[in-house]
Amino acid sequence: MTLRVIQWATGGVGQAAIGQILLHPDLELVGCWVHSAEKAGKDVGEILGGDPIGVVATNSIEEILALEADCVLYSPLMPNPKEVAAILKSGKNVVTPLGWFWPTEQERSRMEPHCLEGGVTLHGTGIDPGGATEQQPLFFSGLSSAITYVRGEEYSDIRTYNAPDVVRHIMGFGGTPEEAMSGPMLALLSNGFHQSVQMCLDTLGFADAEIRATREVAVATAPIDSPIGVIEPGQVAAQQFAWEAFIGETKVVRVAVNWLMGDEHLDPPWVFGPEGKRFEVEVKGDPDCLVMIHGWHPSSVAAGLERNPGIVVTAAHCVNSIPYVCAAEPGILTFVDLPVVAGRAHPDLAR
Repeated sequence: MTLRVIQWATGGVGQAAIGQILLHPDLELVGCWVHSAEKAGKDVGEILGGDPIGVVATNSIEEILALEADCVLYSPLMPNPKEVAAILKSGKNVVTPLGWFWPTEQERSRMEPHCLEGGVTLHGTGIDPGGATEQQPLFFSGLSSAITYVRGEEYSDIRTYNAPDVVRHIMGFGGTPEEAMSGPMLALLSNGFHQSVQMCLDTLGFADAEIRATREVAVATAPIDSPIGVIEPGQVAAQQFAWEAFIGETKVVRVAVNWLMGDEHLDPPWVFGPEGKRFEVEVKGDPDCLVMIHGWHPSSVAAGLERNPGIVVTAAHCVNSIPYVCAAEPGILTFVDLPVVAGRAHPDLAR
């Protein structure tokens, strides 16, 4: 049975998701919510710069809630729990990369009644958090025993992230170290990444642990060209965010992101190293395991601004989860509740 899907927002993830929904044999795009009045009333294909596809975008939440659909892929810039609650109560499943990966008891008590009222499911997933920071460490832990440590870590060139206002004004690149360290980014990231760490702790059966969050910055030592303008010496040109769980003084889980404006002219002199831009998954146990994932980063800054594979991966993990989420019992669904989420063959190669 074909599942009817609504795409909520057409930013980078949303645009990638629309293309993937159109190629997925089990899914049909039936609606699209957009933030701006300029996009409302336009065919979704035209918003994406292509031919019309017969789905017209709207900026009316009421129209979206009234639409007959099985699932909403919810991917605005920031989550609004009230919007998600309304979608759930309207009888639509929700898949989102913006939270609810491993909800706290408070989050569960707040959102699960809406799921049960609508008879639907809420599922948070993505890639970082949502995949590389919990799914893959847990997957590879299944190939070891007596686990003592797991890690999921990203090393990316943030110049390829085509959201200049976010990079400068929210993430704090191009400002002073003091401005970045006092900015909102650590708090904005911590909810999702804290859940990644807690999922690993709970699923692997570790004892109660203390989760510590840290943020470090590196500044430019020479002018660095970037999509947000030239970063001058002394301005923030790289950042590392980490969330680590300790049992006593023994580190048992690490989730981290390393975002650099290239790896030249930095102080401290951070570099990507010989492996370059990558995601790493590490398990310490019997035996140990270290996995490096390439292909989720663009080949160049220009290519990334055109189409960033990291954004596409995030969208794909959401889209591919939809059939499994729609088949699940009502409630909040986490990665560990799902069977293996798989993609689907390209239409040219399908049965």
